[in-house]
Amino acid sequence: MDVIVLGAGYAGVTLTRQLERSLPESVQLTVIDQSPNHLVQHEVHRAIRRPSIAEAIQVPLEDLFDRAAVRLGTVSDVDTTDRVVSFADGSTIEYDYAAICLGSETAYYGLEGVEEHSIGLKSLEEADRIRGEALDLIERGTAGTIVVGGAGLSGIQVAGELAALVDEEGASDRINIVMLEMQDSVAPSFPANFQTAVHDELIECGIDVRTETAVERAGPNVIETDGGDLPYDLFVWTGGIGGPDALSGERPIVRNDLRLDRSTFVLGDAAKAVDTDGEPVPASASAAIREAGTVAENITALVEHDLEGAGGFEPRMEPYRFSVPGWIVSVGTGAVAQVGPTVLTGAPAKAMKASVGAGYLSSVRAIKQAAELVEEEIRA
Repeated sequence: MDVIVLGAGYAGVTLTRQLERSLPESVQLTVIDQSPNHLVQHEVHRAIRRPSIAEAIQVPLEDLFDRAAVRLGTVSDVDTTDRVVSFADGSTIEYDYAAICLGSETAYYGLEGVEEHSIGLKSLEEADRIRGEALDLIERGTAGTIVVGGAGLSGIQVAGELAALVDEEGASDRINIVMLEMQDSVAPSFPANFQTAVHDELIECGIDVRTETAVERAGPNVIETDGGDLPYDLFVWTGGIGGPDALSGERPIVRNDLRLDRSTFVLGDAAKAVDTDGEPVPASASAAIREAGTVAENITALVEHDLEGAGGFEPRMEPYRFSVPGWIVSVGTGAVAQVGPTVLTGAPAKAMKASVGAGYLSSVRAIKQAAELVEEEIRA
Protein backbone atom coordinates (compact mmCIF):
# COMPACT_ATOMS: atom_id res chain seq x y z
CA MET A 1 0.00 0.00 0.00
CA ASP A 2 1.29 3.46 -0.94
CA VAL A 3 0.71 6.65 1.05
CA ILE A 4 2.17 9.85 -0.37
CA VAL A 5 2.54 13.34 1.03
CA LEU A 6 2.82 16.08 -1.57
CA GLY A 7 4.79 19.00 -0.24
CA ALA A 8 7.29 19.39 2.60
CA GLY A 9 6.15 22.60 4.23
CA TYR A 10 4.77 22.78 7.76
CA ALA A 11 1.81 20.51 7.04
CA GLY A 12 3.76 18.01 4.95
CA VAL A 13 6.70 17.62 7.31
CA THR A 14 4.55 17.37 10.43
CA LEU A 15 2.18 14.89 8.77
CA THR A 16 4.97 12.69 7.41
CA ARG A 17 6.72 12.49 10.77
CA GLN A 18 3.47 11.49 12.49
CA LEU A 19 2.66 8.90 9.82
CA GLU A 20 6.11 7.38 10.26
CA ARG A 21 5.11 6.55 13.81
CA SER A 22 1.51 5.48 13.19
CA LEU A 23 1.41 3.59 9.87
CA PRO A 24 2.11 -0.16 9.76
CA GLU A 25 5.63 -0.99 8.63
CA SER A 26 4.29 -2.71 5.51
CA VAL A 27 3.03 0.63 4.14
CA GLN A 28 5.26 2.54 1.74
CA LEU A 29 5.38 6.21 2.80
CA THR A 30 6.76 8.82 0.37
CA VAL A 31 7.10 12.57 0.76
CA ILE A 32 7.50 14.61 -2.42
CA ASP A 33 8.81 18.16 -2.82
CA GLN A 34 10.56 20.20 -5.47
CA SER A 35 13.25 21.32 -3.00
CA PRO A 36 15.69 19.15 -1.04
CA ASN A 37 15.20 21.49 1.95
CA HIS A 38 12.33 22.28 4.29
CA LEU A 39 11.91 26.06 4.59
CA VAL A 40 10.64 27.73 7.77
CA GLN A 41 8.39 30.02 5.77
CA HIS A 42 7.28 32.35 8.56
CA GLU A 43 10.89 33.51 9.03
CA VAL A 44 11.70 34.24 5.36
CA HIS A 45 11.02 37.96 5.79
CA ARG A 46 14.00 38.16 8.15
CA ALA A 47 16.34 37.45 5.23
CA ILE A 48 15.50 40.87 3.80
CA ARG A 49 17.56 42.42 6.59
CA ARG A 50 19.60 39.45 7.83
CA PRO A 51 20.61 37.22 4.87
CA SER A 52 22.59 35.02 7.27
CA ILE A 53 19.33 33.66 8.68
CA ALA A 54 18.98 31.51 5.55
CA GLU A 55 21.07 28.73 7.09
CA ALA A 56 18.94 28.65 10.23
CA ILE A 57 15.61 28.36 8.43
CA GLN A 58 16.45 25.57 5.98
CA VAL A 59 16.62 21.91 6.98
CA PRO A 60 17.60 19.10 4.57
CA LEU A 61 14.65 16.76 4.09
CA GLU A 62 16.91 13.74 4.52
CA ASP A 63 17.54 14.86 8.11
CA LEU A 64 13.85 15.00 9.01
CA PHE A 65 12.55 11.50 8.39
CA ASP A 66 13.31 7.98 9.61
CA ARG A 67 11.45 5.67 7.20
CA ALA A 68 9.75 7.88 4.62
CA ALA A 69 11.24 7.92 1.15
CA VAL A 70 11.99 11.41 -0.20
CA ARG A 71 11.31 12.07 -3.87
CA LEU A 72 12.29 15.36 -5.49
CA GLY A 73 10.12 16.67 -8.28
CA THR A 74 7.67 19.36 -9.31
CA VAL A 75 4.05 18.18 -9.14
CA SER A 76 2.12 19.30 -12.20
CA ASP A 77 -1.23 17.56 -11.68
CA VAL A 78 -3.14 15.40 -9.21
CA ASP A 79 -5.80 13.09 -10.68
CA THR A 80 -7.85 12.19 -7.62
CA THR A 81 -10.19 9.94 -9.63
CA ASP A 82 -7.45 7.58 -10.83
CA ARG A 83 -5.22 8.43 -7.87
CA VAL A 84 -2.24 9.41 -10.01
CA VAL A 85 0.22 12.26 -9.46
CA SER A 86 1.98 13.68 -12.51
CA PHE A 87 5.31 15.50 -12.50
CA ALA A 88 6.72 18.24 -14.69
CA ASP A 89 9.26 15.78 -16.14
CA GLY A 90 6.47 13.52 -17.43
CA SER A 91 6.76 10.82 -14.78
CA THR A 92 3.87 9.68 -12.58
CA ILE A 93 3.22 7.94 -9.27
CA GLU A 94 0.09 6.14 -8.09
CA TYR A 95 -1.27 6.20 -4.57
CA ASP A 96 -3.75 4.53 -2.29
CA TYR A 97 -3.95 7.57 -0.01
CA ALA A 98 -2.53 11.04 -0.56
CA ALA A 99 -2.25 14.26 1.39
CA ILE A 100 -1.85 17.40 -0.69
CA CYS A 101 0.28 19.87 1.28
CA LEU A 102 1.61 21.94 -1.61
CA GLY A 103 1.06 25.30 0.07
CA SER A 104 -0.09 28.35 -1.84
CA GLU A 105 1.04 30.77 -4.49
CA THR A 106 0.80 34.54 -4.47
CA ALA A 107 -2.60 35.69 -5.76
CA TYR A 108 -2.85 38.76 -7.98
CA TYR A 109 -6.63 38.70 -8.57
CA GLY A 110 -6.25 39.69 -12.20
CA LEU A 111 -5.02 43.18 -11.27
CA GLU A 112 -3.33 44.60 -14.33
CA GLY A 113 0.44 44.95 -14.01
CA VAL A 114 0.69 43.89 -10.36
CA GLU A 115 2.41 40.56 -10.96
CA GLU A 116 4.67 42.07 -13.61
CA HIS A 117 5.88 44.99 -11.52
CA SER A 118 5.95 43.63 -7.97
CA ILE A 119 7.98 41.12 -5.97
CA GLY A 120 6.30 38.50 -3.80
CA LEU A 121 7.75 36.79 -0.75
CA LYS A 122 7.51 33.01 -1.02
CA SER A 123 11.21 32.17 -1.15
CA LEU A 124 14.66 33.19 0.00
CA GLU A 125 15.40 34.19 -3.59
CA GLU A 126 12.57 36.72 -3.48
CA ALA A 127 13.77 38.00 -0.09
CA ASP A 128 17.23 38.49 -1.58
CA ARG A 129 15.76 40.37 -4.54
CA ILE A 130 13.76 42.67 -2.25
CA ARG A 131 16.87 43.34 -0.18
CA GLY A 132 18.98 44.05 -3.26
CA GLU A 133 16.50 46.50 -4.77
CA ALA A 134 15.96 48.24 -1.43
CA LEU A 135 19.71 48.70 -0.96
CA ASP A 136 20.06 49.98 -4.53
CA LEU A 137 17.36 52.55 -3.79
CA ILE A 138 19.06 53.59 -0.55
CA GLU A 139 22.45 53.92 -2.24
CA ARG A 140 21.09 56.38 -4.81
CA GLY A 141 21.07 58.98 -2.07
CA THR A 142 17.76 60.46 -3.22
CA ALA A 143 14.20 60.31 -1.93
CA GLY A 144 12.21 57.19 -2.75
CA THR A 145 9.12 55.16 -1.94
CA ILE A 146 8.72 51.48 -1.15
CA VAL A 147 5.16 50.14 -1.32
CA VAL A 148 3.95 46.96 0.39
CA GLY A 149 0.60 45.77 -0.93
CA GLY A 150 -1.41 43.84 1.66
CA ALA A 151 -1.48 44.13 5.46
CA GLY A 152 -1.86 40.50 6.47
CA LEU A 153 0.86 38.97 8.64
CA SER A 154 3.26 38.56 5.71
CA GLY A 155 2.86 42.17 4.60
CA ILE A 156 3.26 43.44 8.15
CA GLN A 157 6.50 41.52 8.59
CA VAL A 158 7.90 42.60 5.21
CA ALA A 159 7.11 46.26 5.86
CA GLY A 160 8.68 46.03 9.31
CA GLU A 161 11.89 44.50 7.98
CA LEU A 162 12.16 47.12 5.25
CA ALA A 163 11.62 49.92 7.75
CA ALA A 164 14.33 48.49 10.00
CA LEU A 165 16.70 48.06 7.04
CA VAL A 166 16.15 51.65 5.91
CA ASP A 167 16.74 52.87 9.46
CA GLU A 168 19.94 50.83 9.84
CA GLU A 169 21.22 52.31 6.60
CA GLY A 170 20.52 55.84 7.83
CA ALA A 171 17.95 56.56 5.11
CA SER A 172 14.69 56.83 7.04
CA ASP A 173 14.56 60.58 6.42
CA ARG A 174 14.28 60.10 2.65
CA ILE A 175 12.88 56.61 2.01
CA ASN A 176 9.13 56.39 2.62
CA ILE A 177 7.49 53.01 3.21
CA VAL A 178 3.79 52.83 2.39
CA MET A 179 1.50 49.92 3.29
CA LEU A 180 -1.74 49.51 1.32
CA GLU A 181 -4.70 47.48 2.59
CA MET A 182 -8.14 47.39 1.00
CA GLN A 183 -9.89 46.46 4.24
CA ASP A 184 -10.42 48.85 7.14
CA SER A 185 -7.60 47.58 9.37
CA VAL A 186 -4.23 45.88 9.31
CA ALA A 187 -4.24 42.17 10.21
CA PRO A 188 -7.94 42.18 9.21
CA SER A 189 -8.58 38.53 10.06
CA PHE A 190 -7.43 38.89 13.66
CA PRO A 191 -8.90 40.23 16.93
CA ALA A 192 -9.39 43.99 17.27
CA ASN A 193 -6.90 44.47 20.12
CA PHE A 194 -4.23 42.61 18.13
CA GLN A 195 -4.97 44.82 15.10
CA THR A 196 -4.60 47.97 17.18
CA ALA A 197 -1.27 46.88 18.67
CA VAL A 198 0.12 45.92 15.25
CA HIS A 199 -1.04 49.22 13.74
CA ASP A 200 0.70 51.14 16.54
CA GLU A 201 3.93 49.19 15.98
CA LEU A 202 3.84 49.93 12.25
CA ILE A 203 3.36 53.64 12.91
CA GLU A 204 6.18 53.54 15.47
CA CYS A 205 8.40 52.13 12.70
CA GLY A 206 7.59 55.14 10.54
CA ILE A 207 5.43 53.23 8.08
CA ASP A 208 2.68 55.13 6.25
CA VAL A 209 -0.33 52.80 6.75
CA ARG A 210 -3.20 53.35 4.32
CA THR A 211 -6.20 51.15 4.98
CA GLU A 212 -9.39 51.16 2.88
CA THR A 213 -7.16 51.66 -0.15
CA ALA A 214 -7.46 49.16 -2.97
CA VAL A 215 -4.83 48.62 -5.66
CA GLU A 216 -6.46 48.76 -9.09
CA ARG A 217 -3.47 48.37 -11.41
CA ALA A 218 0.28 48.93 -11.50
CA GLY A 219 2.72 50.36 -13.98
CA PRO A 220 6.52 50.41 -13.90
CA ASN A 221 6.62 53.50 -11.67
CA VAL A 222 3.07 54.21 -10.50
CA ILE A 223 0.42 52.21 -8.65
CA GLU A 224 -3.15 53.23 -9.32
CA THR A 225 -5.43 52.91 -6.30
CA ASP A 226 -9.03 53.85 -5.67
CA GLY A 227 -7.65 56.79 -3.71
CA GLY A 228 -5.35 58.10 -6.43
CA ASP A 229 -1.98 57.42 -8.04
CA LEU A 230 1.03 56.43 -5.94
CA PRO A 231 4.53 56.74 -7.46
CA TYR A 232 6.96 54.08 -6.23
CA ASP A 233 10.50 52.77 -6.59
CA LEU A 234 10.01 49.27 -5.15
CA PHE A 235 6.72 47.36 -4.98
CA VAL A 236 6.29 44.25 -2.81
CA TRP A 237 2.99 42.37 -3.13
CA THR A 238 1.66 40.21 -0.29
CA GLY A 239 -2.01 40.88 -1.03
CA GLY A 240 -3.40 37.39 -1.16
CA ILE A 241 -2.91 33.66 -1.61
CA GLY A 242 -3.99 31.35 -4.41
CA GLY A 243 -3.88 27.59 -4.79
CA PRO A 244 -0.85 25.66 -6.04
CA ASP A 245 -0.30 25.25 -9.78
CA ALA A 246 -0.90 21.48 -9.50
CA LEU A 247 -4.48 22.29 -8.45
CA SER A 248 -4.96 24.79 -11.29
CA GLY A 249 -4.44 27.68 -8.91
CA GLU A 250 -7.45 26.70 -6.82
CA ARG A 251 -7.68 26.11 -3.07
CA PRO A 252 -10.35 23.40 -2.91
CA ILE A 253 -12.95 23.34 -0.16
CA VAL A 254 -12.50 20.26 2.02
CA ARG A 255 -14.77 18.55 4.55
CA ASN A 256 -14.22 19.07 8.25
CA ASP A 257 -12.13 15.89 8.24
CA LEU A 258 -9.92 17.61 5.63
CA ARG A 259 -10.79 15.14 2.87
CA LEU A 260 -11.36 16.08 -0.74
CA ASP A 261 -12.61 12.57 -1.47
CA ARG A 262 -12.24 9.17 0.21
CA SER A 263 -8.55 8.77 -0.62
CA THR A 264 -7.26 12.33 -0.91
CA PHE A 265 -6.77 14.91 1.85
CA VAL A 266 -5.84 18.55 1.36
CA LEU A 267 -4.42 20.60 4.20
CA GLY A 268 -2.38 23.66 5.03
CA ASP A 269 -2.55 26.71 2.77
CA ALA A 270 -3.51 24.52 -0.22
CA ALA A 271 -7.05 24.08 1.15
CA LYS A 272 -10.01 26.18 2.12
CA ALA A 273 -10.96 24.41 5.30
CA VAL A 274 -13.93 24.78 7.61
CA ASP A 275 -13.54 23.15 11.00
CA THR A 276 -16.01 21.05 12.95
CA ASP A 277 -17.57 24.21 14.44
CA GLY A 278 -18.23 25.62 10.97
CA GLU A 279 -15.49 28.24 11.33
CA PRO A 280 -13.17 29.03 8.41
CA VAL A 281 -9.58 28.05 9.15
CA PRO A 282 -7.01 30.81 8.49
CA ALA A 283 -4.01 30.08 6.29
CA SER A 284 -1.22 29.93 8.85
CA ALA A 285 1.64 27.76 10.00
CA SER A 286 -0.07 27.01 13.30
CA ALA A 287 -3.22 25.80 11.52
CA ALA A 288 -1.22 23.64 9.10
CA ILE A 289 0.70 21.94 11.89
CA ARG A 290 -2.46 21.16 13.82
CA GLU A 291 -4.32 19.95 10.73
CA ALA A 292 -1.53 17.44 10.18
CA GLY A 293 -2.40 15.70 13.44
CA THR A 294 -6.01 15.17 12.37
CA VAL A 295 -5.02 13.91 8.91
CA ALA A 296 -2.40 11.52 10.33
CA GLU A 297 -5.04 9.96 12.57
CA ASN A 298 -7.55 9.65 9.74
CA ILE A 299 -5.15 8.21 7.17
CA THR A 300 -3.87 5.68 9.69
CA ALA A 301 -7.42 4.57 10.53
CA LEU A 302 -8.28 4.13 6.83
CA VAL A 303 -5.08 2.23 6.07
CA GLU A 304 -5.52 -0.15 9.01
CA HIS A 305 -9.14 -0.76 8.01
CA ASP A 306 -8.08 -1.63 4.46
CA LEU A 307 -5.23 -3.89 5.56
CA GLU A 308 -7.48 -5.79 7.93
CA GLY A 309 -9.89 -6.44 5.04
CA ALA A 310 -12.74 -5.82 7.43
CA GLY A 311 -15.09 -4.49 4.78
CA GLY A 312 -18.34 -2.91 5.88
CA PHE A 313 -18.39 0.64 7.14
CA GLU A 314 -15.14 2.56 7.03
CA PRO A 315 -13.83 3.97 10.31
CA ARG A 316 -15.24 7.22 11.62
CA MET A 317 -13.09 10.17 10.57
CA GLU A 318 -11.84 12.59 13.19
CA PRO A 319 -13.08 16.14 12.48
CA TYR A 320 -10.65 19.04 12.73
CA ARG A 321 -11.28 21.79 15.28
CA PHE A 322 -9.20 24.93 14.88
CA SER A 323 -7.74 26.17 18.13
CA VAL A 324 -4.52 28.04 18.80
CA PRO A 325 -3.29 29.68 22.01
CA GLY A 326 -2.62 32.99 20.31
CA TRP A 327 -0.91 34.89 17.51
CA ILE A 328 2.46 36.51 17.03
CA VAL A 329 4.01 38.72 14.37
CA SER A 330 7.35 40.49 14.11
CA VAL A 331 7.35 44.17 13.15
CA GLY A 332 10.90 45.19 12.34
CA THR A 333 12.94 45.10 15.55
CA GLY A 334 9.76 44.62 17.61
CA ALA A 335 6.90 42.15 17.79
CA VAL A 336 3.26 41.82 18.81
CA ALA A 337 1.90 38.71 20.50
CA GLN A 338 -1.56 37.78 21.68
CA VAL A 339 -2.09 35.05 24.26
CA GLY A 340 -5.74 34.60 25.04
CA PRO A 341 -7.16 38.12 25.51
CA THR A 342 -3.76 39.61 26.44
CA VAL A 343 -1.65 41.48 23.89
CA LEU A 344 2.10 41.80 24.47
CA THR A 345 4.70 43.99 22.78
CA GLY A 346 8.36 44.77 23.37
CA ALA A 347 10.81 42.28 24.89
CA PRO A 348 8.19 39.71 26.00
CA ALA A 349 6.72 39.52 22.48
CA LYS A 350 10.18 39.24 20.89
CA ALA A 351 11.10 36.42 23.25
CA MET A 352 7.91 34.59 22.35
CA LYS A 353 8.62 35.04 18.64
CA ALA A 354 12.07 33.51 19.02
CA SER A 355 10.77 30.64 21.14
CA VAL A 356 8.01 29.75 18.67
CA GLY A 357 10.40 29.39 15.73
CA ALA A 358 13.01 27.57 17.76
CA GLY A 359 10.37 25.32 19.29
CA TYR A 360 9.12 24.28 15.88
CA LEU A 361 12.62 23.52 14.60
CA SER A 362 13.37 21.51 17.74
CA SER A 363 10.17 19.52 17.22
CA VAL A 364 11.49 18.33 13.85
CA ARG A 365 14.94 17.55 15.29
CA ALA A 366 16.63 20.58 13.72
CA ILE A 367 18.43 21.48 16.97
CA LYS A 368 21.35 23.26 15.30
CA GLN A 369 19.01 25.44 13.25
CA ALA A 370 16.88 26.17 16.33
CA ALA A 371 19.91 27.53 18.18
CA GLU A 372 20.95 29.58 15.15
CA LEU A 373 17.45 31.02 14.80
CA VAL A 374 17.36 32.15 18.44
CA GLU A 375 20.71 33.89 17.92
CA GLU A 376 19.42 35.63 14.77
CA GLU A 377 16.18 36.70 16.49
CA ILE A 378 18.13 38.18 19.40
CA ARG A 379 20.14 40.24 16.90
CA ALA A 380 16.99 41.46 15.12
